[in-house]
Amino acid sequence: MTSPFVRRRRLAAELRNLREERGLTAERLAGLLHQSRMKISKLENAHIRPDLAEIMKILDLLGVTGRKRDEIILIARDAAERGWWDGYGDAMGARQRLYADIESGARTIRGYYQVALPGLLQTPDFVRALIDLDRADGPLNYRPERMVEARLKRQEVALGPEGPSCELIVDEYLLRRLAVPAGVMGAELRHLVGTVSAEPRLAVRVLPLDARIEGGFVAKSTFVLYTFPDPDDRPMAVADTVNADVVHTEPPDVARYVEVYERLRAASLSAVRSLTYLEEAAERLAGSEA
Repeated sequence: MTSPFVRRRRLAAELRNLREERGLTAERLAGLLHQSRMKISKLENAHIRPDLAEIMKILDLLGVTGRKRDEIILIARDAAERGWWDGYGDAMGARQRLYADIESGARTIRGYYQVALPGLLQTPDFVRALIDLDRADGPLNYRPERMVEARLKRQEVALGPEGPSCELIVDEYLLRRLAVPAGVMGAELRHLVGTVSAEPRLAVRVLPLDARIEGGFVAKSTFVLYTFPDPDDRPMAVADTVNADVVHTEPPDVARYVEVYERLRAASLSAVRSLTYLEEAAERLAGSEA
């Protein structure tokens, strides 16, 4: 399905541009609609799910007709859709809901993982180990078992026949620093290697600790790049920070992340050498438990 989140952002930009082209302030439009200024702001910033009847009323007030009107109504229909993740609510975690939504309509995913292995390749035991680390930071804002169920559902959808192509860069730093039991990490790495080896659409590259990142500063956080089948849905970069995921869609902002990604990729091991490295790391972890 097309990502409702992506379409909400596209709808927001379309409505804001149309309003500004007609010389209306958000406050004036709100008055004409008999709605609050905050409601218009949330709609134009993609913070709420659109109501189709309200969207059509806005288009009437703005005098939008013909093909343009049909296009925006179609975008609004997609933006109003609900995905499988909505059935979990906040029990799966708000951040995971965001990624599940965006992945649902992606054509390609490219990511740099600095502090945890990619969610699309995690085993249930590895997810539970991450939950233990999360719990050490304070109260959880999700239900652990529902979070694990949702992670498996994400994998089923994204790794299914209609899923996106993925290239994922894993920093060796996290393999050495992440406080996950050796047995769990070893099993996770074997699972990762087996999954990637069996699926041509997947590739994983390891960024060695001693790699030099030429051309600029190193990456400041984990981030993921997305493209979508519809060329009018803008490419997206999502940066993982301590408290929130920051979504970028403006071309100059996304381009900076793409440039950083390409430099990280150039410094990483090849896809084949990376799988060999991960297999050897899994064997070392198994030996450490013997």
